[in-house]
Amino acid sequence: MSKIAFLFPGQGAQAVGMCKELDAELPSVRELFDRANEVLGFDLRALCFEGPAEALEATDISQPAIFVASLAALESLKATDPAAVEACAGAAGLSLGEYTAHVFAGTMDFATGLEVVRRRGQAMQAASKATPSGMTSVLGLDEEKADELCRLAAPHGRLWKANMLGPGNIVVSGEAAALAAVPGLAEGLGAMKVVPLAVAGAFHSDIMKPADEQLAEVLSRADLKAPRIPVYSNVDARPHSDPEQIRETLVTQVLHGVRWEESMRNMMADGFTTFYEIGPGRVLTALLKRIDRKTPCTHVPAR
Repeated sequence: MSKIAFLFPGQGAQAVGMCKELDAELPSVRELFDRANEVLGFDLRALCFEGPAEALEATDISQPAIFVASLAALESLKATDPAAVEACAGAAGLSLGEYTAHVFAGTMDFATGLEVVRRRGQAMQAASKATPSGMTSVLGLDEEKADELCRLAAPHGRLWKANMLGPGNIVVSGEAAALAAVPGLAEGLGAMKVVPLAVAGAFHSDIMKPADEQLAEVLSRADLKAPRIPVYSNVDARPHSDPEQIRETLVTQVLHGVRWEESMRNMMADGFTTFYEIGPGRVLTALLKRIDRKTPCTHVPAR
């Protein structure tokens, strides 16, 4: 019998028009957006359905938008395949998606998760504005070579490994001057491709300070419970059951590299055989295919 896990996407998965069909079809999705608008104090529904794209891409908007859109996609799976939802025995989420996973797992309720995600987005947006910085995808280097890339970039500025996504698929975060040096340095180390990412700043690096402290303050007031299923942490690729440990890992995650490939390998080692990517975009499905071509992953879109 297959062991099912749900995966939830992170920032960058947003697209204008997401959830418009689901909102028209499902009362539960309409209720989600009504509640989201109430918690946020602005019209998230209009931004998701109509844009503009520039507004939806801002960190403080895209994070709550993807969080709600992913839960809307989950509502569609509940409607079409409730048995899969009932059978789900584990979850993970990429960066922001870890919060969606925790709401699904019952660690926090929807309103708490949305408020924390909103404050997280605001804090990260502010940190991004404070220092010219960004992220770049580097394809074709292993972790050891990525560490060397960060050392070689040091004369230009600070650079960190931010996302370890899959074999030869690493994202680095850093100051603008360091990122400008990445293409030439990475090529010299044997990288196949270097792609600057359209993000506001150097997420999962020290440049995000003091966003971690602001998030810690918000999470200290949040009511967290032990999750009913394992949720694998981005920080150490392991699940945690103690709410205090979960709080700590969620705070650490802001400055710490995302160990996504390791999380997927640990989930498969723990017996998970069938995965669902739930929410906008298909990034996690593609990553899993690169990590293990034989493991099936079904995409449940936020259409």
